[in-house]
Amino acid sequence: MAALRDIECFALVARHRSFSRAAEALGLSQPAVSQAVARLERELGLRLFERTSREVLPSPAGAALLAHAEAVLEQAAAFTAEAARLAVPAPAAIRLAYAPIVGGLAARVARRLALRKPGLDVELVPAGWRAATDALGLGHAAAAIMSTPFPPGFASSARFHVPLTHLAVASADPLSTAGALTLDRAGRLLLPRGMVVPDGARLAPEAVDDPAAALDLVAAGRGALPVPQLLVDTVRRPDVRFVPLAGAAPRLTFALVWPASAASAASGEGVMALVQAAQEALRR
Repeated sequence: MAALRDIECFALVARHRSFSRAAEALGLSQPAVSQAVARLERELGLRLFERTSREVLPSPAGAALLAHAEAVLEQAAAFTAEAARLAVPAPAAIRLAYAPIVGGLAARVARRLALRKPGLDVELVPAGWRAATDALGLGHAAAAIMSTPFPPGFASSARFHVPLTHLAVASADPLSTAGALTLDRAGRLLLPRGMVVPDGARLAPEAVDDPAAALDLVAAGRGALPVPQLLVDTVRRPDVRFVPLAGAAPRLTFALVWPASAASAASGEGVMALVQAAQEALRR
């Protein structure tokens, strides 16, 4: 099999139409390049160049082989580049699932963790309560910022509360023009998971895992949804109105949740650093 360096010498001579310029480009002596081309010609049993006193031109065989030579060299360069990439260890990573309505906190946690552990990459994965629970149980996430009730067998820290200040109602609903509403006037209620059930409430069949996504149900007239101020400030859609809730605001309780066994596992150091970062982010 022809040596890669001999093929490279052939390709450079053909490209530059000069042994001396090819040698300069390769950082070799001209005799070394001439010997490489001669060696390749002997091995292939072909004359690759037509030499004149003024220039070097590829022979018909050389011209036909040039594209193949360049393809071989490109593949060799790709091989070398990929090997170099694989030789560098991938940065350590930890995956954090988070409820979308607390995405701002998740971002602060990631920034704090980057300061604590510069070599640890945090992958943020938005996930409602059910998806976060599944991700923790299957080991697809090291931890999650999620609302109560927390899955059994998991540790939690950095608890905080999110008040539900408004009621999202369909724009076509007569209630959308009210100045303020109480929960008992909401009719059918889409209840965020973890919220205490109001007395006498008429509830939709399933709890809401992701209030932002559940606004589609509100717009479709499936019920009214208690939401936090953050959603009111960031969501603009003509088919949903946000009416202030009168009286004491209900609230959701969130925390950073992780497998209790993680502290003693190989990923324990990263999880504990994540816990500390969450605690710091909440104190700011």
